[in-house]
Amino acid sequence: MTNNKNAGYKVNFTNEGGVEGTTRFLKNICGMWLLERCRKEWTTDYSYPELIEAAMAAPAFRSLINPDAPDFYAGGNMVQKIKDFCAKTNQPVPETVGAVARCAYESLALKYRNALEGLEAMKGQRIDSLNIVGGAINNKFLDQLIADALDREVVTGPVEGAAIGNLLTQAMALGDIKDLDALRQVVRNSESVETWTPNHTAAWDEAYETLLKLL
Repeated sequence: MTNNKNAGYKVNFTNEGGVEGTTRFLKNICGMWLLERCRKEWTTDYSYPELIEAAMAAPAFRSLINPDAPDFYAGGNMVQKIKDFCAKTNQPVPETVGAVARCAYESLALKYRNALEGLEAMKGQRIDSLNIVGGAINNKFLDQLIADALDREVVTGPVEGAAIGNLLTQAMALGDIKDLDALRQVVRNSESVETWTPNHTAAWDEAYETLLKLL
């Protein structure tokens, strides 16, 4: 890791206490909150598969947002906030459900790239793959977008990461699992993962330059 004590502060990373006295290096990113709020506002009750299908049919890289812009942290009027952000930054305003969803998905994938590059700068070393856990990994479209944006292999799973961690930590406390290394091995032996190979193009780099300006 870099010796610059301000490096983590500059890219908004922090420390979070973990099990057995461990410390997790952490960065929060808005995530699926954007789409969850949009779904509540659309008059049609779109399922996530329907939303993904609409996003896939929309043009790529037409509009981007900074997912962590302050306006997006409060609930309410999320669709309009996304449109307003695009208008204020002189981008085409996404008018359809698919365009709004595509804007959010691509922006999130590019923001993950930004976070990963910040971590690499502090580490002083390239990170060759990204692991994703939790319910969002069921969104196969987003999984592939992330791999494409990062130009790195993405490994997804397990889907119930928090629940599994809670259960196995209790088992460790009861003495049924020896230590953290053994706990992690139980997860590896019990849960399947899926690997996503990047289909990176120059268009992703151009979109990333746009995102950096929006940040």
